[in-house]
Amino acid sequence: QLQLVESGGGLVQPGGSLRLSCRAPGFSLNYYAIGWFRQAPGKEREGVSCISSSGGGALYGDSVKGRFTISRDTVNNTLYLQMNSLKPEDTAVYYCAAEMRHGYVCFLNQDQYVFWGRGTQVTVSS
Repeated sequence: QLQLVESGGGLVQPGGSLRLSCRAPGFSLNYYAIGWFRQAPGKEREGVSCISSSGGGALYGDSVKGRFTISRDTVNNTLYLQMNSLKPEDTAVYYCAAEMRHGYVCFLNQDQYVFWGRGTQVTVSS
């Protein structure tokens, strides 16, 4: 079964940057749309960004537009979430999720996604 592994989280000061990675050891992610979601303490999980299996389509949540960039490296079978200009309100556990969906479309609806990683903590604090 497809298992996703996130990495790259940590503690960063406001205004700083982090790059999260999502891998699936032993599986190709080339036929999956990938989403990044986050959940802060006491809050519901929210969609951050997603990218289509082709890489030609992407979506961003309103709170991260212009600051976060999602990308996929098909050679290394890795998905990335580049996070710049981080704010304290970005503090959360970040999860990657996969949905088998060919083409140019992805969704930020978490119900679409079947496979989930265990998450990586991102803390933005001075």
